[in-house]
Amino acid sequence: MSTQEQKIGEIIAEHHAKEGPLLPILHDAQAEFGCIDVEAEAIIAKGLNLSRAEVHGVVSFYHDFKPAADPRPVVQVCRAEACKARGVEAIIGDAENAAGERVKIETVYCLGLCSSGPAARTGDDLHIRLDSKSITKLVEEA
Repeated sequence: MSTQEQKIGEIIAEHHAKEGPLLPILHDAQAEFGCIDVEAEAIIAKGLNLSRAEVHGVVSFYHDFKPAADPRPVVQVCRAEACKARGVEAIIGDAENAAGERVKIETVYCLGLCSSGPAARTGDDLHIRLDSKSITKLVEEA
């Protein structure tokens, strides 16, 4: 048994008795491995007695689940309408320039901070009222 199989087995055991365990299992596996690859999909499908197609359908539907790990830090920038109205499009280029190839800038649509945008997220930290200077600093510190 591989380390991945063993760890995913532990994750499945932790959530198996819950109603609708697939999403919590996928989130925990993504956090553990940085992705949900084909092997992980198969292990999860078998552990939950689902088809691989059912698991893959959920994985491919949600943007948070990645098929391969990316070691770069991620800065998620909200580009929903409220943040657009507050100027995110004028500063996104600064974020991308600061990121280069070292940091991944990921577009998300609504972080729930509509009244205080433009907003971004790094890990569990939320950042609000961003301007060119603050978003550049945020990306450089990621």
